[in-house]
Amino acid sequence: MKIAMIGTGYVGLVSGVCFSDFGHEVVCVDKDPRKIEMLERGEVPIYEPGLDALMAKNVAAGRLRFTGDLKAAVDGADAVFIAVGTPTRRGDGHADLTYVMAAAEEIAAALTGYAVIVTKSTVPVGTNKQVAGVIRRVRPEAEFDVASNPEFLREGAAIDDFMRPDRVVVGVQGERAKAVMADIYRPLFLREFPVVYTDLESAEMIKYAANAFLAAKITFINEIAALCEKVGADVKDVAKGMGLDGRIGNKFLHAGPGYGGSCFPKDTRALARIGQDHAVPMQITEAVIKVNEEIKRRMIDRIVDLCEGSVNGKTVAVLGVTFKPNTDDMREAPSLTIVPALVGAGAKVRVVDPQGRKEGEALLPGVKWVDDAYQAAQGAHVLVILTEWNEFRALDLGKLAKKMAVPAMADLRNIYGAKDAKKAGFTAYTGVGR
Repeated sequence: MKIAMIGTGYVGLVSGVCFSDFGHEVVCVDKDPRKIEMLERGEVPIYEPGLDALMAKNVAAGRLRFTGDLKAAVDGADAVFIAVGTPTRRGDGHADLTYVMAAAEEIAAALTGYAVIVTKSTVPVGTNKQVAGVIRRVRPEAEFDVASNPEFLREGAAIDDFMRPDRVVVGVQGERAKAVMADIYRPLFLREFPVVYTDLESAEMIKYAANAFLAAKITFINEIAALCEKVGADVKDVAKGMGLDGRIGNKFLHAGPGYGGSCFPKDTRALARIGQDHAVPMQITEAVIKVNEEIKRRMIDRIVDLCEGSVNGKTVAVLGVTFKPNTDDMREAPSLTIVPALVGAGAKVRVVDPQGRKEGEALLPGVKWVDDAYQAAQGAHVLVILTEWNEFRALDLGKLAKKMAVPAMADLRNIYGAKDAKKAGFTAYTGVGR
């Protein structure tokens, strides 16, 4: 199959590379000439484990290339995927579809024959029919179908998620489009991974419903964690006991400083807004959004309490600022709420993150970036673990404690425990829900 992938952000690039590894001929398109130049040099603009090697393999095989010329990429394509950004629109919480509709217009002008226009971006219900309307307006004679194919990629594990998915969701209206999508995903179908075919609206809704549910699951265990602290329970034990129930499952039951990233914050806000527009308030989702913000602020108070009520003039060592490990993504990360609050309260903040500095330097002004946890801990009054990178899971706690002016730890990912920390010389330790 010939595939044009419009957009080389996280979703577009990972999807394009993986489709080429299926054996399809893929052209990835982006308006940013600097990004195209990087990709043509073999450089990946995002951090995703294994993506650089997989990209190089398929470029060398002649199945994958990059261009800024959308018209040339769309010419002769069997499917054109729209994988552009849909950020939260300022003021009303809706997903901003400006880039999606602009892409649809350009695709319409470039079509030379039948093609399936596939929306990979996360979009509100009804967007694919709007895309079809745009194409018909620009090219009334165009022969095409639209399809919805939402992505379910976890940053840091995106290639594995694409190659071994829990499911592939495809929303289509006709058999011709379904046949094209079946050919594209044939390698997964042959390996018996579930491919779920629905109507357009159901496919669009599945993405929002799934992300809102996972965000609710995270927020629920964070609320339970707060209650555990008051009643003397341990949230890790509670989560384990809950997660062994097959109806619940153990994933996303890890207490921490709240969810972040490119999907959950944006998609919960969009779903809440869609509900309001249709007079069906998403009350659970609205509560999840509110509570998640409160959890981040609660973590700030916890750090301040470890510093005897004030961080003014004190040194705080922060381990990890990306929203999760194995990514360089800072979007909506809890650190973007917590770290500026500490700086604003007069703290001297040192930060270490294996991949976060590239974006973090601009997003976290007033902090000092260092190379490792031990350098960050030198003379610090509190050590804060915000992101559970593997290199933070096996630290020499005794060495850390000795380097600190005051050996206190706010373990906001529950990597360690009070017994281990105190045995290593920490005089104060706080986790989450323990």
